[in-house]
Formats: sequence, C-alpha cells, structure tokens
Amino acid sequence: MGSEKPDIIIIGSGIIGAAIAFEASKRGWKTLNIDKLAVAGYGSTGNTCAIIRTHYSTWEGTAIAYESFFYWKNWREYLEVDDEMGLAELRHTGMLVIRTKGQDLSKHLEIHDRLGIPYEKWDLETLKQKAPLLDDHSYWPPRRPDDPRFDQTPAEHVIGGLFIPTAGYINDAKLSVHNLQRAAEAKGARFRFNEEVVDIRKADGRVAGVTLEGGEQIDSAVVVNAAGPHSFLINRMAGVEEDMKIKTRALRHEVHFVPAPKEYDTKRDGYVMSDDDIGGYSRPEAGNLILLGSQDPSCDPQEWIEDPDEFNRQVTTEQWQAQVYRLAKRVPSLPIPNQPKGIVDLYDVTDDWIPIYDKSSLKGFYMAVGTSGNQYKNAPVVGQLMTALIDACEQGQDHDKDPVTMKTHHTGVTLNVGFFSRLREINRGSSFSVLG
Repeated sequence: MGSEKPDIIIIGSGIIGAAIAFEASKRGWKTLNIDKLAVAGYGSTGNTCAIIRTHYSTWEGTAIAYESFFYWKNWREYLEVDDEMGLAELRHTGMLVIRTKGQDLSKHLEIHDRLGIPYEKWDLETLKQKAPLLDDHSYWPPRRPDDPRFDQTPAEHVIGGLFIPTAGYINDAKLSVHNLQRAAEAKGARFRFNEEVVDIRKADGRVAGVTLEGGEQIDSAVVVNAAGPHSFLINRMAGVEEDMKIKTRALRHEVHFVPAPKEYDTKRDGYVMSDDDIGGYSRPEAGNLILLGSQDPSCDPQEWIEDPDEFNRQVTTEQWQAQVYRLAKRVPSLPIPNQPKGIVDLYDVTDDWIPIYDKSSLKGFYMAVGTSGNQYKNAPVVGQLMTALIDACEQGQDHDKDPVTMKTHHTGVTLNVGFFSRLREINRGSSFSVLG
C-alpha cells in the first residue's frame, strides 16, 4: 500500500465485510478489506445456506430482511457493475412454514402486517394440495433417532402452513460476495488477501490502525470488525470485549444434502421450508438435491468452539442421521443415501442470536458481528446501516445515548440502529435459533 492511508479498514471480506466496503465506497471513503483467506467469501459465508426470508421474531430483524429482499431481487441494478464471473441469482421459491398446534405465529404475522409483507395462511387441506409430498402428522417435540419415542406414529396432525412469497435462496453465495467485491472496487475499494491482522493499534484513546502478521502497519482512524466466527478474537485484540453486555462465540454447525424424491417437482415442491415440528429447515439444491439443516431444537447438542481455526470439519454420523431422519418423517419418500454428505462450518453467535451492529468503547473501532448464521440475507442493508453509523459517530453523535436511525430506500421504514447495541440486555423475544 505504500504510504496510502485508508479511511476505513474492514477486517474480513465475507458478505458483511464486502457489503460495508461497497456502501462506504459509494460515499467516497477509501476502504481496505483485509482477510486471512485467499478469496472473498471463502470463510463461513461460502458455506451459508443463503436463504432469503422475512420470517424473523423481531420487528427490526423482519424489517431489514424485507428491505434486503428487494436488493437481492434487483441484484444487477444494486451492484451497478457486471462481474467477469457472472452474477448470483435469487431463486424466488417462496417459503413454507409448517404450522402446528401450540405454535404461536401471531407475533410474526403482526410484524408482517405492520410492514405490509404478503403471506397466505394454508389450512391442512390446502397444505396437502400445495405440498403433496409432505406427511401431515405432528412430531413435536423434535427428537433424535436414539430416542425410544422417535419411531412412534403420532396421533396429532399439523394444522396447515404459512406461505410467504418474498423468500427463496441465492444460487451461489461465494459468487455473490465476489459480485460485491467487484462493485466495491469499481467505487475505489481495495482488498488484500492472505493477510492476517495480529494487532489493533491505538493512540490517544482511539484506534490508530492494524498490524499484519508480517509486521506491516497500516494506519486508519476507523477499523471495522467483520471477521465472522473470529470476531471475538478481534474484539479481544482491540480490548473492547469487557465493555460489552452482549458477546459473541463460535458455534459449530452442520448442514446436509440428500437426493430429492423422484416425484419431486421444483416448481411445485421446491419451497424453502421451516419446520419447527421436526426441528429443521430445507430448500432445493442444484443437482436434484435437498439441503437441510437444524433449527437448533433443544434435543440437538451445541458445540462451542474456542479456536475458530481448529474444529472438526467432517460431517458426523449422529447429526446427519438426526437431521435426515427427521426430514424423512415429513417427506416419507425421501431417499436416504448410505454415505453422509454435507458441509461443516461455524456460526458467529451472540448471546441472544441477534447481531451486534455498533460502535465500541474504543473510538473509531466498530463491529458488525454476531450474525448467528442468519444475516447473509441482510448484507445489503447492513452495509448501509454500518456506513450510517460510522458517519454519525465520526461526526460526534453519541450513539449509546442518542442511537443512530436510518430510513430504508425500498420500504421506507426507519430503523433504530440502537436495537443492535452491544450494551443491550438479552432480547427474550429472539428465537435463539437459526434458519440459514
């Protein structure tokens, strides 16, 4: 870099880091993303399920997801550039939420009504008509195959479904990050790969820049932590973790692939599906496969990781069986292969599974962390939100006492960025779970 001094250093070049670079560069700021990996989007973003949905348990989470949907829907227009590798695409399937007795979706529906998000309530007969592959028994609560009650045929049935059309998935998550990289570079952003930040330097009570593993020092008055599952290590490096009421940890997670039933019709059956009744979610995958993951029911153990560079990256038989066998209860014709196939990676999880988009106790050091495996879809708006936050704070606004707000472009709602504060109490309205 020579003597060039970026206005903002962004640690990480996953979907969140790349989106921040794009939005900040559009404002004319010189940004530099630094990533220890060789390519943008090849960390946890590259292994995301890339589900686009509005089914969140909080108003703020739903509002950001709904606003972001329009950026994904109009991806080319948002980027303003082409990419030599092509552009990621939204597979606009809609989302089916299985409704069961005792499940209270009233809060979700109230939020959707307030935001004007369309949805359809399907009774049991409509669910059978729209999704004929699905078994309609209620298996609540979710269990693992070693539970003696796992194979019992329940007497209860689900009550129907909730269909939300503003949903789907992105066909190539890695490509979407490359798209953002190219869009940011077109505005003047720079990216450096295979470089590890080993120190956050400070001077006169604020951040002064970073030091790389090779000893190079890069000065900047603003540093943003967008390091994904490594975020807690960067926060400790900056000395800001003790100030935070809400912290982050790395959680190991598995998603799996199974062949689709031979009668599976992508146009008819290929929804993104959320099914609390069996504790899982699923969506279509290229190659006539179905991707499925856990919604973290209480029966599934959680494996917290102390070192994000050292964890078991192999699919385990126990979790593969739990997720695949549960889905097979909902889809009886699901082929079950002999060999497990899936992806293992880490979520950057906060104490309440709601992200932290905030300043810190160190002036000039900001955090876009704790995305908890579900913020991929919100990256376009998060980029704008973080840029607005940095702009306001660097001009002297005390965000802790006077939270920054931002009006969205497509939906026209005003977001209170203080909702994502590091100083908040644990939000008991959170679902404390993930859906890709």
